[in-house]
Amino acid sequence: MLDILLVTFPFFALVLAGYVAARRRMLPLDAIGGLNTFVLYFALPCMLYRFGASTPIAQLLDPFAVAVYLPCALLMVAGTIYFSLNTRIRWNDAAFGALVAAFPNTGFMGVPLLVALLGAAAAGPAILTILLDLVVTSSLCIALSRLDSADEHGASEAAKKALKGMALNPMPWAILLGGLSSALGWKPVAPVMNTIGLLADAASPVALFTIGAVLYRSQHLAAVHEHGPMPLADYVPVALAKLVVHPVLVFGAGTAARALGLPLEASTLGAMTLVAALPSASNVSLLAERFGADTGRIARIILVTTAAAFVTFSAAVTLIR
Repeated sequence: MLDILLVTFPFFALVLAGYVAARRRMLPLDAIGGLNTFVLYFALPCMLYRFGASTPIAQLLDPFAVAVYLPCALLMVAGTIYFSLNTRIRWNDAAFGALVAAFPNTGFMGVPLLVALLGAAAAGPAILTILLDLVVTSSLCIALSRLDSADEHGASEAAKKALKGMALNPMPWAILLGGLSSALGWKPVAPVMNTIGLLADAASPVALFTIGAVLYRSQHLAAVHEHGPMPLADYVPVALAKLVVHPVLVFGAGTAARALGLPLEASTLGAMTLVAALPSASNVSLLAERFGADTGRIARIILVTTAAAFVTFSAAVTLIR
């Protein structure tokens, strides 16, 4: 357990450092958007490209991994919405709650953390889950969030906007370009590759620091607009589902699939299980704000999962190993 904590502690410590820096105004709240832009549009795409280009194409396009991970994500969405809908939490809030229950923080935290724990072979399955969550899970939840709208075309219009947003997101394009480089055995000339390497090396520490800052900003902005305390039942069960139900579901589905003869590698199943054990994706709070959902609830779920994952994720690594 100690050797695992030696790897995981710095990752969560950087998240805490970003949270404290934003809370104490050492990092102005207005500057967080700039950090987020640097990570999303420069550093993280370079990191994902580098991992994609160095990963065998068969791992990036593993249909057996898709057959296990995607149904579990969809089941998490369906189950969270079913248990969340009530007179106060309608489709918009329930859908984004479902998204944080099913969408791990794989890009900002998961890929470098899993590679540090399991080796370079973990990059392929982790990158594949990013594509599935960006293209399928996010688009589905955004479309479902519009079902409260009186306009019958609300869901279809939201789905179009979600797909447009996905097309403008550099992460899937970086993954696809990295996969193409892997398949063709091609890489950029040395000066370009060195530049990509510098940005890729910056991705992990800056992304983790930014997660903490974004968490504080989301919590702060939500608190400004809230009236009275939020019931624990509105966000704690979703956080528990993310940290416990999701990885158990992926591991159980993968184990059953292997028992039925599906040629899913044990290392791939282990990596996907740990992806599911990650805290919720921090960028969901930005999406919730854009679509008018309860950002206070979403921020609390992300904050609880991120804080608790220091223990639960480390425990999951111990069990998987």
